[in-house]
Amino acid sequence: MLKFANFFFTAAALILSLSTCAQTKTGFDSTNVQGVQQDSNFKQLHFIPGSYTLMDIDVLDNIYLITAGDQLKKLKANGDSAGIYNDVKQYGNPSMIDVSNPLKILVYYKSYSTVVILDRFLTYRNSINFRKENIFRIKTLATSYDNNIWIFDDQDLTLKKIDDDGKVLGKTADFRQLFDETPQPMQITDRDNAVYLYDENKGFYIFDYYGSFKSELPFLNWQHVTIANGKILGFINDTLYSYEVNSLSLKTYKLPVFFKDYIDIKAMNGKVYLLKKEGIAIYTIL
Repeated sequence: MLKFANFFFTAAALILSLSTCAQTKTGFDSTNVQGVQQDSNFKQLHFIPGSYTLMDIDVLDNIYLITAGDQLKKLKANGDSAGIYNDVKQYGNPSMIDVSNPLKILVYYKSYSTVVILDRFLTYRNSINFRKENIFRIKTLATSYDNNIWIFDDQDLTLKKIDDDGKVLGKTADFRQLFDETPQPMQITDRDNAVYLYDENKGFYIFDYYGSFKSELPFLNWQHVTIANGKILGFINDTLYSYEVNSLSLKTYKLPVFFKDYIDIKAMNGKVYLLKKEGIAIYTIL
């Protein structure tokens, strides 16, 4: 059961040190990759052909894709298949897929207020109809560190933890009581002993596992956000931002011109994944 302490809002000035990307040598031989495009900071590692409409990456470099044939596929880093889920459109188009825990995949259908829970092989485990649990407006969700589920309830503006049956294990106070300007998070990430809620118009709001507000980061308008290995990464137009939580340092990477015309983009584990109409291009960040 969650223990919730009193919340208070503190806004401390955050001084970020901007630094340019240091180039390092790797053992990768780019001459072995067909049709490689590269600049000083990015080297193409791999290309996986195919027609896909959605992409996500987990902390183990597994790639999750919705195919043109309406399957959810899990691929290993080398492109080998690691699982297939054929019923991904049973409730229409998924609103989001959470792969933050590679052992527990969440497929959320906002229009039906339903989340489908899959195991690491993309085998069906369970589903939760939130309306049956009297939860009617879920904006976003994610797997928690203890294998439960975080949700942001947009009706009562609280962060809640639920179990796989939809039972509420605990919740925060109403965000309208906690903050002068109420955040509307579009993403939850449970990582590195903290829960990150991101509102692109207000920044990151960081909570501990007991639901106590810890701090915030004023990074606005970031897209395609990922958090892993002590780093928060996101994109604004043609720039990748990489923030190191412990050192408070922010690095910026100018994206090369050949990254254009992508359907989706993700940065994870020192790599950038580009979803294009012809497949997935994977680049390492030097």
